[in-house]
Amino acid sequence: MPYFKSSDGLNLFYSDTGEGLPLLCLAGLTRDSRDFRYFALHADRYRLITLDARGRGQSDHDPDFINYNVLREAQDVLELLDHLGLDQAAILGTSRGGLVAMTLAATAKDRLAAVILNDVGPEIPSGGIARIMEYVGRRPAAKTWKQAAETLETLMAPAFPDVPAARWRQEVEAFYNETPEGLSLRYDPLLRDALLAQAEAGPPPDLWPLFLALEGLPCGVIRGANSDILSRGTYSEMQRRLPALHAVEIASRGHVPFLDEPEALALIHSVLEQIK
Repeated sequence: MPYFKSSDGLNLFYSDTGEGLPLLCLAGLTRDSRDFRYFALHADRYRLITLDARGRGQSDHDPDFINYNVLREAQDVLELLDHLGLDQAAILGTSRGGLVAMTLAATAKDRLAAVILNDVGPEIPSGGIARIMEYVGRRPAAKTWKQAAETLETLMAPAFPDVPAARWRQEVEAFYNETPEGLSLRYDPLLRDALLAQAEAGPPPDLWPLFLALEGLPCGVIRGANSDILSRGTYSEMQRRLPALHAVEIASRGHVPFLDEPEALALIHSVLEQIK
């Protein structure tokens, strides 16, 4: 399995398959490369690269949880590009991965060929943050994949009304380990401590300058119509402030779309076709 060593000594897992335009996929807060397994079935025209961020999936946990922050994770992306010998790559960023992509647009824009944001923007509603804090860093009460899938289907039904039970079973199998003692997390639970420490440090920074740094790049945003992380108001304001932004809203999806929806695929391909 491919790993590279970060400048501060962690072994970080990545995958690198296919040929064509390099497309680096960055997952959400507690997720990893498996977040893109549905999209990968439709990505044969790209060199598809994924990264397990530090503390997630098959990457090392950081001994200092303070390093679970967007700036350090953006540095890890640059170090992966250097490791692969890539001057540039397009980025498809889901949730936290999108925040990392916007940070790179503001700090290392020359390394980006395009950016697509999956259900994230420069403002995150407090209700969405509260929902995330209800589960992050905590083992699920369910003891088996079967129980967890049934619970997840019930919880997600209002935002994802047409998703079959089999998809929720795939989700829990991808993101929990089933053990005799119950389900365990496939990420460092100290991510919770990192979020709490960041909240205690003061109000979050204004992310609009990071978003506006995308100007001049082929870029797009995908929104789940029922999302509590990317509000419809922020989604509209993003388009107003960056008129060249490709945008699509996916019906019957909350946070986050799976990226195998026809509308999501059409937007991804359209943005990447703009790369010169």
